[in-house]
Amino acid sequence: MKLDRIDLKILDLLQRDATIPVARIADQVGLSQTPCWKRIQKHEEAGVIRARTALLSPDAFGLSLTAFVMVEADEHTAEWRKAFLEAVGKLEPVRDVYRLAGNHDFLLRIVVPDMAAFDRFYAELTDAIRLRRVNSFFALETVRTTTALPLEGLIAAS
Repeated sequence: MKLDRIDLKILDLLQRDATIPVARIADQVGLSQTPCWKRIQKHEEAGVIRARTALLSPDAFGLSLTAFVMVEADEHTAEWRKAFLEAVGKLEPVRDVYRLAGNHDFLLRIVVPDMAAFDRFYAELTDAIRLRRVNSFFALETVRTTTALPLEGLIAAS
């Protein structure tokens, strides 16, 4: 899908605040409301906009421990990958899963209340599937995090 400068501006505004009224978006990108709304709908139908969601504070729920778990596969087959993804898909603390190139095969971001909960997660993971190696790193502080994609450079280039 080809995105023009107006599309990119609309999407940038929405990714920063999904509650922004269409009238304000339209005003900021120089469109009337109906064409602006039609563009938003087009992006939702095309899957460019995957969801509109609220970002919650983990601390508000006592979810104060973030861990990054590096996993080395026990074997490198499609069957193992499928079983691994099914296993981690059932583990609620898993927030993100990335398949990697290099020494590790997967990176998981885990959010739990405390070390005891992480230990339970670790036991569930290692009971669910055979792994060659697991390395865990614990965040001491979240310095910066964002869900927004870096669209400003694309807007400037279009």
